[in-house]
Amino acid sequence: MAYIEKIYHFGSLVSQIRDSRLKPQIETSLVVKSVFLMMLGQMGSLHALEQERGNPFWGRWLGRKLASADTTARVYTGIRAKDIRLTLHCVYTGLKRNKMLKRRHRFHVLILDGHESSASYLRCCQGCRQRRIKTQNEGRVQFYHRQVIAMLSEEKFPLLLDVESQREGEDEVNCALRLMERVLKNYPRSFDVVVADALYLRANFFNLLLDHHKDVIAVLKDDRRELLQDAEGLFAYEEPLVKQEGTTKREMWDIEQFESWESLGRKVRVVRSLETKTVRRQMTGQKEEKTSEWIWATTLSKKKASTQTIIYLGHDRWLIENRAINELVTFWHADHVYRHHPQAIVSFLLTLFLVLNLFRAFLHLNIKPERRAKHTTLYFARLIFAGISENIFNKAPP
Repeated sequence: MAYIEKIYHFGSLVSQIRDSRLKPQIETSLVVKSVFLMMLGQMGSLHALEQERGNPFWGRWLGRKLASADTTARVYTGIRAKDIRLTLHCVYTGLKRNKMLKRRHRFHVLILDGHESSASYLRCCQGCRQRRIKTQNEGRVQFYHRQVIAMLSEEKFPLLLDVESQREGEDEVNCALRLMERVLKNYPRSFDVVVADALYLRANFFNLLLDHHKDVIAVLKDDRRELLQDAEGLFAYEEPLVKQEGTTKREMWDIEQFESWESLGRKVRVVRSLETKTVRRQMTGQKEEKTSEWIWATTLSKKKASTQTIIYLGHDRWLIENRAINELVTFWHADHVYRHHPQAIVSFLLTLFLVLNLFRAFLHLNIKPERRAKHTTLYFARLIFAGISENIFNKAPP
């Protein structure tokens, strides 16, 4: 906490956050600070945080008693998400000013992906989407929330930028378009290329980014059958470029100037990678070869990016699954519904983004590599919780 206060002026950042209460008895910033430390200490719920009310640490740090779980949930229901987004932008600016945001494969890359954060048959709110789940006897209506997440893939660590909730009746790409309009406005120079899966291979998505002078890489599948057929037909007459990288052998094809995507109205480039990897099976101890095929459509020309660069960037799409969504859900309780309200769900997620961005900045920029290499990220997070709770554990019995 001393580090983020010194480098990023954490207290000033959260003091700008407001909520809809007219005459608040507890400042919004104090509630945000307590939630921030709850998430940083991986407590997992507002009730777990409330059990720490007897800890004298909170009185010293907040200057008052810790708010109850109900009060915290009520504040986050009316909190202004744009204020939390502003704090995320300030952290990004601080990292950029300190020259900590390094390019991956010569590009600043933004990755998009959708995530379903919660689902229930019994609880719903005005922001829930609905679907019918088939069962043996009859169908049941399920209520759920989905979001689209935007993440910068930098050299040292990924940076979570923003999130947008998917509304009832719209698909993931339409939600992503709304998210991208805000990201392009708030972070106009933060990225050069957007990487996404096959779902985003749509003309309106590509054109939005091209109009803002950004390039796109998306997985090419059967949804664009004409483009895929034309590419496969030409690949059959081209000799692949073969590269061996460790245990992986890549056969690569790369052709520009495809006009088969008529709705886009622009020429695209298609890259194919046939990857054969040698693996050793644990049960038998025998080596086996596993082959996978990847095809991408991109607006990047060969002058801007080589064939291998497109392949590396295309595979970087999995970073948002491995370094963001899976880590957030598994270790940081991202799917826990602290308050079942659409505004509260987004605000809690944005706060968690702020937690993870600052925590990763602290680990990579403040902890020496030799010490960081000996421990997991979870180890340092648990040390933080232990530091908070030691006031109770070391307290003399009455």
